[in-house]
Amino acid sequence: MKHIIIASLLFSSAAWASPQIIAHRGGTADAPENTLPAIALALENQAQAIWVTVQLSRDGVPVLYRPSDLSALTTAQGKVSQYTQAELATFDAGAKAKAKMAGTTIPTLKAVLERWPDVSFYIDIKSPDADPVEMGKQLQAVLKETNSLKRVRVYSTEDRYLDALPPEVPRFVTRSETRTRLANISMNHVCQSPTKQMDAYWYGLELNRKVEVVEKFTLGDGISPATLTWDKEAMDCFRSQGNAHVILLGVNSDEDYQKAQSLGADGVMVDSPAQAKAWLK
Repeated sequence: MKHIIIASLLFSSAAWASPQIIAHRGGTADAPENTLPAIALALENQAQAIWVTVQLSRDGVPVLYRPSDLSALTTAQGKVSQYTQAELATFDAGAKAKAKMAGTTIPTLKAVLERWPDVSFYIDIKSPDADPVEMGKQLQAVLKETNSLKRVRVYSTEDRYLDALPPEVPRFVTRSETRTRLANISMNHVCQSPTKQMDAYWYGLELNRKVEVVEKFTLGDGISPATLTWDKEAMDCFRSQGNAHVILLGVNSDEDYQKAQSLGADGVMVDSPAQAKAWLK
């Protein structure tokens, strides 16, 4: 494999002259997402880290799958949590993809980490019904078994999953805190401090995120669409509050990549590593 990330350089911003290219769901625009072929192709296309989505099977095994129902990507129906890992391994996550690829069954997180022992991974918890404590317990077991604690970082849009992780599992700052602090910088020009003391603060949020601004009135609410975006003021604020690292999500154009680079982002999450490699030239 040509594009290997050395574990000792895991997530070090100094290791990259430009933002780290992170393949979203293994490169969801290039291959059936969260599958072994997608990850292999992403690395061939110069992705420097892989973002995967995990859920728990009925027997408590972390597997790679994102939608809330299996019918979204496979010919099966129901939640991931209704099936054992062995049953899930028979489902083709590329069954509804435009271009068919071999080997696109639903893999376990353990199998992925064992196959690529020197690649760094961002693990996004998406289980709609998993118990947070059980999810944390199972993730910790897999990460320890595969000797991966130093090359992963866990993310979730739901605070409860990050809050329930065992202390030794690396994680992002919660999305809700990141969003709130960014909004206060953008709207009030107030630079808040992190709510918890951490050795390193990792933030993950879209470069441009559509939101709604809600104004409270006596007789109701006034709602206006808006876009929450990162700029130099925001980046400087986050950087000033301890050892901060910022991963910008949803970077899918050369224009957005150039903006992320100018802001000094540590990494950018892209849907298509095949497209993104042209931005590096």
